[in-house]
Amino acid sequence: MIQKATIQDLNAIQKIVYETISEIYPNYYPQEVVEFFLNHHNEENIVHDLENGDVYLLSNDDEHIGTGTIVENCMNRVFVLPQYQGKGYGTQIMDFLEEKISEKHNSISLDSSLPAFNIYIKRGYKPIEYYENSVENGKVLCYQVMTKDIESDNNSDFNLNDRIFVSTSKTENGEVSNETCFKFHQKGQSIWGSYSGGDIERGTLIGKFIESDQIYFTYQHLNTNGDIRIGECKSRLEKLPDTGLRIYKSWKWLNGNMSYGESIIEELI
Repeated sequence: MIQKATIQDLNAIQKIVYETISEIYPNYYPQEVVEFFLNHHNEENIVHDLENGDVYLLSNDDEHIGTGTIVENCMNRVFVLPQYQGKGYGTQIMDFLEEKISEKHNSISLDSSLPAFNIYIKRGYKPIEYYENSVENGKVLCYQVMTKDIESDNNSDFNLNDRIFVSTSKTENGEVSNETCFKFHQKGQSIWGSYSGGDIERGTLIGKFIESDQIYFTYQHLNTNGDIRIGECKSRLEKLPDTGLRIYKSWKWLNGNMSYGESIIEELI
């Protein structure tokens, strides 16, 4: 099981990080460099990432055995306890972290230590920069900055994942209003979400890209009169100068009076 870590998991995260570095890294680095890594992944830095909600924890039954951190499209502090290495847990947490990053980004960046370099190469990462940093007693820390492009089945220039929109315009036969809020999720060409507010008690929608800037949706909602309404719409996306998005919707009711209408929603920045 992999889940987002909380501040209560600090000791577990520290144990995984410190035990892995202390046992594995001396096979690749002098002790001064090992100490540098231990200091780099200190409690303050781990707490900072935990408080930002960037840390994930891999557990097997009741034992915590692996961890990884995501900041934007950067993956770091990926460790699996030495006694669990070579059993697929590293692959499991890497797959999970890459999937999370791919929800919002088209590439992944990381700093690779010597122990992990060949693992990343096999997963398709490419070194783009090489660094040497001096530490205590003239010893040198060597590491590579690596990147990996994420293959996506989304041929659109738009990503609606976790974006929130409000209604700004509609025809009279529509039920949304400027009090209606939409939240979308996206994976590849698939879009889904929820909406509520105003005359809408609760609504859901699902769709997919049919062109690079067009989405076909079906939707249903319960209004404040207790009626269930069902419909379909074709939506065209437009980028606004302030980096937000506008969606033009041409829709049709699939129950009730079966009428047509149009509406516009804009991203809430």
